[in-house]
Formats: sequence, structure tokens, C-alpha cells
Amino acid sequence: MSIGGNTRAGLLCRLGGPARAVWAKHDRDTDGWLPLWRHMEDSAAVAGLLWDQWLPAGVRGLVAEALPQGEADARALAVWLAGVHDIGKATPAFACQVDQLADAMRDHGLEMRSARAMGPDRRIAPHGLAGQVLLGEWLEERHGWGSARTGQFTVVVGGHHGVPPEHGQIKALYAHEELLRTPGASGRVWRQAQTELLDACADRFGVAERLDAWRTVKLPQPVQVLLTALVIVSDWIASNPDLFPYFPDGASRSDQERLAAAWQGLDLPAPWRAEEPVGDAQDLFTSRFGLPPEARVRPVQEAAVELAREMKTPGLMVVEAPMGEGKTEAALAVAEIFAARSGAGGVFFALPTMATGNAMFPRLLDWLDRLPGVAGSRRSVHLAHSKAALNEDFAGLMARAGRVAAVEVDEETSPSRQQPDHRRRAGAELVAHAWLRGRKKAMLASFVAGTIDQLLFAGLKSRHLALRHLAVAGKVVVIDEAHAYDTYMSVYLDRVLAWLGAYRIPVVVLSATLPASRRRELVEAYSGRTGAAASGDAAAPDGTATDAYPLLTAVCPGGVPLVRRPQASARSVQVRVERLTDDPDVLADRLESELTDGGCVLVIRNTVKRVLETARALRARFGAENVTVAHSCFVDLDRADKDSALLRLFGPPEKTDDRPTGRHIVVASQVAEQSLDVDFDLLVSDLCPVDLLLQRMGRLHRHRRGPGQEERPERLRTARCLVTGVDWTADVPAPVRGSVAVYGRYALLRSAAVLLPHLDGGSRRPVELPADISPLVQGAYGEGPVGPEHWQDALKKAREQFDRHRDDQAERAAVFRLGDVGKAGRPLFGWVAAGVGDADDTPTGRAQVRDSRDSLEVVVVQRRGDGSLATLPWLAPDGTGRQRAGIELPQDATPARFAARTAASCGLRLPLQFSGEVMDRAIEELERLYLPKWQGKDSPWLSDQLILALDEDCQTQLAGFSLRYSPSDGLEVTRDADD
Repeated sequence: MSIGGNTRAGLLCRLGGPARAVWAKHDRDTDGWLPLWRHMEDSAAVAGLLWDQWLPAGVRGLVAEALPQGEADARALAVWLAGVHDIGKATPAFACQVDQLADAMRDHGLEMRSARAMGPDRRIAPHGLAGQVLLGEWLEERHGWGSARTGQFTVVVGGHHGVPPEHGQIKALYAHEELLRTPGASGRVWRQAQTELLDACADRFGVAERLDAWRTVKLPQPVQVLLTALVIVSDWIASNPDLFPYFPDGASRSDQERLAAAWQGLDLPAPWRAEEPVGDAQDLFTSRFGLPPEARVRPVQEAAVELAREMKTPGLMVVEAPMGEGKTEAALAVAEIFAARSGAGGVFFALPTMATGNAMFPRLLDWLDRLPGVAGSRRSVHLAHSKAALNEDFAGLMARAGRVAAVEVDEETSPSRQQPDHRRRAGAELVAHAWLRGRKKAMLASFVAGTIDQLLFAGLKSRHLALRHLAVAGKVVVIDEAHAYDTYMSVYLDRVLAWLGAYRIPVVVLSATLPASRRRELVEAYSGRTGAAASGDAAAPDGTATDAYPLLTAVCPGGVPLVRRPQASARSVQVRVERLTDDPDVLADRLESELTDGGCVLVIRNTVKRVLETARALRARFGAENVTVAHSCFVDLDRADKDSALLRLFGPPEKTDDRPTGRHIVVASQVAEQSLDVDFDLLVSDLCPVDLLLQRMGRLHRHRRGPGQEERPERLRTARCLVTGVDWTADVPAPVRGSVAVYGRYALLRSAAVLLPHLDGGSRRPVELPADISPLVQGAYGEGPVGPEHWQDALKKAREQFDRHRDDQAERAAVFRLGDVGKAGRPLFGWVAAGVGDADDTPTGRAQVRDSRDSLEVVVVQRRGDGSLATLPWLAPDGTGRQRAGIELPQDATPARFAARTAASCGLRLPLQFSGEVMDRAIEELERLYLPKWQGKDSPWLSDQLILALDEDCQTQLAGFSLRYSPSDGLEVTRDADD
């Protein structure tokens, strides 16, 4: 376990008394402490092990390319910077904080004023900034570096607490040298101790003879970020007293014993080391996804694998293909090839919502079970969103992870570390590692499924941003449902793609419906080139404007696009599109005539209010047992049950025997629009942007049910979509107000315009999927005129409003957006200046990268007639059969772990009626129910949560609204008549 350099002796023998006396860590509870030299040794040793055993090869290679002697220089630089990162603690401004340790330093001639005497000036010299200045001085004075060259190295020290210093802070510290060294005779002792420590580190960590060669190096900014992140991780590990005990208890072990015990106790899983798969696409998909013998790989999947192998270096691949073409499997196959060729050590699969993230997580685990280099090995996995701990698959992995603590070197490894848990899966030992948890470390796991927010945070100026960059720099990134992100989110996504290109991180973007303009923006953001000529696309000079479909577009960083046009799979669906008057009775009459022989209908509304209104009308006609409701305003457990029920009843024929044989209608919001593999006989949809309407059509006749769909009712063997939610009789179609609020009038009118040729027997009816997908999307999102002449004035006014809204989104998003990649050698000073502070996957954090109004999230419980509180009475048992319904929740004690987790699993995001000024009133009313044993720090599941208590009829009042909740309909909100 060498840390490099001269390992004959450690730092201690190279230091005099004053330098040995400098302290770095102190525990006020135990009075334990750590000298600076010891923390330097620990941090450097950890950095060396992280470099050798944990950092993916691609990350190491990127750093190595910037240095004259490649990997040897890169490792030495990383170890050295980790070793010197806390040199700023060898200053009066820091050392004065603990009286007895400061007195010990004074005994060695290191005089300093007390912390009280120093006053607020101490804040001018935080130890990271002080260390940056001291290291810069040392490089200039001892090694002849020019001042313009030092910053790109020293900023790693300055930024190791998460925020690289700004120029103004550096200038202010230079004006207060007394904070770095006490004036007078003691100043020479301070300078000697600081110089001794830095000289010793350079010698000990093997860089003393390399500094001259590094004077001319220009470190790319991505390399500066990665080195900063590695130093942060090394510091956090070396600062953990459970791993590296404080003195005096920790003073008895040798360097090697101390390091070996800590590393064995930490037990970090190694990164994935992918090997490029051999054989053709059919072999690859059969082995990775368990295809049955008769199944054939789809043309899009085959073309994606071939294109990934054809690219000179891994880069960005945009896969546009119809719903149900196996894009997810194609992305994972490409990711394996990209990882093998780039040295990536994992995969991050980014999805638009928590629900889609939850759905992807078990698919990711199944893939990992069959993946060479993972199957049979121990690898770290993570589900990255704020409610991940409530996911049963992920909770099972967390339960298998022990605590992190140093172990005796000769102690036997515990069984939990030796034996994988075969109860759930036998292929791989997948762990949610205890150290790789928390909002800042979790993304460092090798394999992650989570929300797109986790990726967009990499473009948000925030504290510890370098850690987020390290997390994605070691992975292949897959971005699913790329069409689902609006202008606000796209501002962040494009900047993130620019940085991913600079890191040479392979990226796979998936979409069923992507406008050509958006495709071009993604390619240009990643490649860093605009208007480059494409290879393989004579019809589109820039390679991104084609309306071919399916379509694969690939580009390497700095390269030109490659375009491939595979065929769609042989199956196509013709969808007849018809207008339908927006009236509940008209809808009920139509469905009654369509469902004379039974059938399954999906009705998608654009707002929850319309979902509930429609469901009431249809239940009155068809009976409550034949109408199911699905929308976003259900508590988490009910929402998960809804998704499971939809898949069980309406999923693929080979996966369910429970499809209703009579009449059944599902009335849903946009939750049924994407990522659910459900199949209906008839679709009714509110008018929406055409790409989303096509997504909704993907739930129509999604699977073949007998030859010629003969297993469907006879009237429903032809796929039909009835478009409503709009006044079709107006001179210009008039969408309902709720739809305009959600999507904007311009997008809705453009959608209606491109659908006109298909509506009610138009010249191009029906819509043919997938052939018409790209023409419809490009027409709706293009710049050319659409629709009849008498629509043009309305379209022009709607466009003006749309442009104002889009410009406003872009302007607001740019406020906290990370800057572009700077020139090589330019230090990261001010990199996250004027940022948002900490950013995490909370409602506040997500609001930074999504243009959504703040909304409240509550935990829903029931108040019984006697005043006691309990979990909701209809909850189903958990996976092990434990009852979750009606668990009593003590108000004067911390609920038991299972009861608290069950309550927390009933989280509910209140609708937008409770945003703005109403939110303050709602919070005030909710805080009247304050239970310290719940909402304090005693219960990790319920800490800081707002509690919404429903009465025995599942009703309550809040902020001038009446709330009613049921497991069948979710939350219904009405305004009180007297409010």
C-alpha cells in the first residue's frame, strides 16, 4: 500500500518541533486530536489507494494526459495535493481556535493571538484559502514558479471545502498577512514550520524532482475539478475518526497498520472494469437480456451496437426510435461498449421522474446480474432520488450494508463482507455502500438510476460541485425521455453536456420523439462544434436536420456527427385520429357505443381536476368498479400500487392473465404517458403537444393480441385516438384553460395544425406509427407555417407569448448556471461564485433546475376519533407480509422504525393551489401539529416533515381549501365557499 515517493520514513522524521506541534483535528467531546503531519500522511495515503483501487481508468487517463510523465505524474500529483491540502491549518487564524492545542504550539515559538482577540478578521483566512496562498508562495519562492502558473494547482487546496476561492477573497487575504504568520520574531518560526511541512510533503510524496517539469504544464479545467474532487473524498475519509482514530488512542499504530485497518474497514467496492463484448448484436442482447431463443434483435438495437463500435472514440449517441423498440436495452448495450473503450467504471441512467427511476432500478439490477465484470463481483449501486429509501429493491440493498469502521489488521473479515446475499439475486453482490450515501456522496456509486435532476445539478453553481463532476466523469451517462425537458431544464442540460464532452464522458440520449432543432442543440453542446458537416447524411448538411426515423446520431468530442437510419421493426400501427366534443356526456355516450362488446380504454387528461371530473361522470354511467383513476396526487404507496395494478391488468400479454374481459376505463393524467408498458384498445386524449400525443398513442395497441388483433373486441381492432379538451367548433380551436396553463397555447395550436390532415378523414389519415412520428414532430416544432390561413393571427400572438416565456425561462435558468469550460491553465477561481450554496434532491434543490412553482410535500396520516394518530387504514402489507394499515403512531414518543417508515411512505405533494402566498398559510396551519419526537432528529424517516392528519372520513381543511382523500381517487381539493 505504497503512497509513492520515498517510503523509507514518514513525514515526522523530516520535521522539527514547531512543525510537529501544528494540529489539524480536535474532538471537543473526547478531547482527542490529530497533528497536521498525521492528517497529511493519512490523506495522501488514502488518495493513493483511491487512485489505485477505486478511481475509474478513464478518470485517471484524463488527468494523466495533462502531465509530462502521464500516469506516474498524475498519481504523484493527486497524492501530493491530498497531502498538502490542509497546510492552511499551519496559520494563526486556524490554530488559535483550541486553547490547549494553541498553547502547545506557543511552547514551540508559534505565537498567536487568541481567537477572541483576532475577532472577525479570522474569516478572511479560511484554512482552504490560506493553504492555497501558502502553497503558491512556496512554489514561487522555493521552486521558481511564475505566479501565473501556480493557481491551476493551488486552487485544488483552496477549493477542498467545496467552493474555490474568488479573486476578491485572495486579494483580501494578501492584505492581512498577520493571519498567515504572526508579525515579529515569531513570524520566522511560522514561516519555517510552513516551509518544513511543504518541503517534507514534496519529498515524502515523490514530487520534489517533478515540480520543475510541471512549471510549464497547463492543467485543463476538467482536470482541476477532478483533482479537487479526489482531494475532497480523500479528506473526508481521512477525517473519519472511526477509520483514522484521533490521538492519543490512534498514536500507537504504525503508518501501514493504521492505513490497512482503515482501508479494510472502509471496504469500498472497486469500479467496474468493462471488457468490450465479442460477437454480434444478437449474441450480446441474448446474453445480457435473457432473450428467448426465437426473439430477434431489433434493427435499431443492432445499428446502435454497430455505430458504437464504428466510432473512433466513445462520445454522444442520440437514439430516436418508436415506443417499444427496446431503446433501454440498446442504451445499456452501447454503454457496455463505451465503458470498455473509455475506461468508464459505471453507468448513470437518468430519467424524468422518481416513478420512472423506480421502474428502471430493478431493470438495471437484472442487467448487472448478467454483466461480465459485475456478475459474481461486488459493486456499488444507488437509486438517486429523495425517496429512494422507500423503494423496496433499494431498501433491501441498504439493509445488507454494515457500518464503516476501522478493523484490526489480523481480524477476520465479517461474514457480511465475505458472502453475498443470495436471497434476492445470485449473479452479483450489489451493495448500497454505507459510506456512499448522503446527498453529496451517493452519486459516486458505480451504478446509479435516478432522476435527471442529479445530472442537471452538475450544471448548477453549488457547493461541492466538483464531487458531482467526479461522480459522472467515471460513468457512461444515459439520458432517457430527452423530449420531456423544457427550456429551463435544457439550459442546464446543454451546459452539462458541454462539460461531459470536455471530460470525454460517453453519453447515450434516448427519445421517441425529438425535434430536429433540439437534436442539433444536443450534438453541438457536447461536441463543442456548430454546423459541422455530417458523415453519412447527404440530405442534411449539418447532420442533425434530417426527419428520417428511426435515427441514430453520434458525435465524438470536437468531431462531426455520424448519422445512421436503421429500419423500424416490421410491426407498425395505423391510428385513426378523430375530434371529440369536450363534454362528459358526449364522452360517456361515445364510450358506451364503443364498448358494447367490452374493451379497455385509456382517457388521458392534462390536469388532475379534469381527471376527477371525468371519472365521476364515467362512474355514473359505467359503475365505479369499471373506472380506475391514476394521477400524481396519490400518496407514494398508493401511487406505486396504482402503477403495479396498471401493469398487472394492462401490461404485455405474456406477463399478465388479469386483463379485464368486460368494459374497463382508466382515467389518468400524464403519469400514463411514458415509461409504463401498458396496452389499451382505445385512447381518448386531451389535446397536447404532438410529441406527447404520440407518446400517448404508444399505449394504444402497443402489443399484438392475436392475428389481426382478433383478441380485442371487434369494434376496437382498429386503433383509434379521440382528441378532446378543445372547442373544435371555434374559428380557431380553443383548448381548455387547464391545458393552456400546462402547455401554452402555441404548442397546442401547432399540434392541432399538424394533426389536421389526419383528423376526421383528412387526406393523410390515419397516423401511421412509426412512419409519421418524425414528420409530425418536425412539423410541430419547426419554424415553417402550419395550419389554415385564418389561424395565422392567433398563431402569431401565441408565438409571441411563447417566445417571451421561453426567453424568461432561459434568462432565469442562466442565473445559477455553471460557466462554460475555460481555457487550459486558467484556475477555477470563482468557479461557483454567486451560486446557490448546497444543492440536493429536495423540493428546494429540484426547484433550481426545474421551472416549477414551489409546492408543499406532506406525510399523510389519519387522526382517529379518540385523537390518536395512525397510518392510513387501507395500506397493503409489505413484501414480507407485515401489516402497514392502521399502525398506531405514538405522539409522545418516537415511532418504531417500521411504523415511521410506513408513515413516511405516505408522502404526498400538494397541488399548485398551495403554492405562492397560500403556501405560507398552509405551512402555518400544518405546523400547529408539531410532534418533537417525530419531526425532530429522533426519527430519520419523519425528521422535518410536515404532517397532514385526515379525519376518520379522510377529510380535512387547509388554508381555505377542503381536502378529501381516497385510495381510489387520491387527493381532491375544493375551495371553501366562505374563503
